[in-house]
Amino acid sequence: MRELHDEHHMKSLGLQVSSTGYDRQAVADHANNLASKIRSNLTNSMKAMGVDILTGFGKIVGKQKVRYGKVGFPEKEITAKNIIIATGSVPFVPKGIEIDGKTVFTSDHALKLESVPDWIAIVGSGYIGLEFSDVYTALGSEVTFVEALDQLMPGFDPEIAKLAQRVLINTRKIDYHTGVFASKITPAKDGKPVLIELIDAKTKEHKETLEVDAALIATGRAPFTSGLGLENINVVTQRGFIPVDERMQVTDADGNVVPNLFCIGDANGKLMLAHAASAQGISVVEQISGRDHILNHLSIPAACFTHPEISMVGLTEPQAREKADNEGFEVSVVKTSFKANTKALAENEGDGIAKMIYRPDTGEILGVHILGLHAADLIHEASNAIALGTRLQELKLAVHAHPTLSEVLDELFKAAKVSLIL
Repeated sequence: MRELHDEHHMKSLGLQVSSTGYDRQAVADHANNLASKIRSNLTNSMKAMGVDILTGFGKIVGKQKVRYGKVGFPEKEITAKNIIIATGSVPFVPKGIEIDGKTVFTSDHALKLESVPDWIAIVGSGYIGLEFSDVYTALGSEVTFVEALDQLMPGFDPEIAKLAQRVLINTRKIDYHTGVFASKITPAKDGKPVLIELIDAKTKEHKETLEVDAALIATGRAPFTSGLGLENINVVTQRGFIPVDERMQVTDADGNVVPNLFCIGDANGKLMLAHAASAQGISVVEQISGRDHILNHLSIPAACFTHPEISMVGLTEPQAREKADNEGFEVSVVKTSFKANTKALAENEGDGIAKMIYRPDTGEILGVHILGLHAADLIHEASNAIALGTRLQELKLAVHAHPTLSEVLDELFKAAKVSLIL
């Protein structure tokens, strides 16, 4: 929709479109049907592999013992040699915010797209907030960001965040308030708009009250770990997260490993990404099978599915420089622009940059950050290099097909100035 509405973009490709529109319900149905299909495929796959699925709310009642059941039905108890907790997370809603699921809602509700508001406030400018701002502005909404910190996109590399703001925010119908909390949000009712009371994040003084059609609460996610019976095995959560060691083994209140008990995914808080949970699960199964394995979380990539996309792996530049100061080594940075990539230019998608932070003495990649067309797909060459310990001296000689977006990474690798000796 965004591209079809961009008359300059279409004309530059020699294309003419007389009119554009969308069916909101059909868009929502596509999202819901996709989720249902994926869920069904996973369930069928597990059944085909002989996995027993027991439905109900489970809790640990002792060593290698789990009790589970549905509301209104008798509970059952099972034993297992090993137990993996993988209960995930739920949207985090700060105090003072009233959710009605219609005019004030979380990402869970937003996925159903029951309406497209003319003006929506998004509380939080992280991954979730950015992605939904992309969706709503493409469908015609005006967006206002409410961010507690002093800058937007606080979790991103600062240089990437600055460029992303220029591309993803400044060019669209988006305004923002930074350094403020939404202390109270009241849903729309009786013909009145959604009311958002903003206070200064530092002084806690009232700044202003926004009146909007809807509000999306995108303040992150909270671990879903209550009621799991952790007290029965002397495990105490930390801000709701289940403590684990580097092998995902749960540790008790005394810091000791609880035998045969593991926790993966959002519930342990190490890296709240679906593919990180999957990788942790594989690592645990390797250990259960007798093969020791420790997952390198710095090699796990992350992506923000905006248009264009943002992706990253490893350390940001400030993190890398802090590490270098503490450990006594030099850090170098190289960048390349999508405007220099033939494939990006062919698609008139030259907005973007790739950035690599590395050690010039050893050729070790410390971090890679990409904003641009298909950034989420491009990042894996860098993440695999970090995981495998591949040095830039070797990557410089790798061959990339032309014309492809992968040449953005090729340019980065070749631009790095490293020692010739591995």
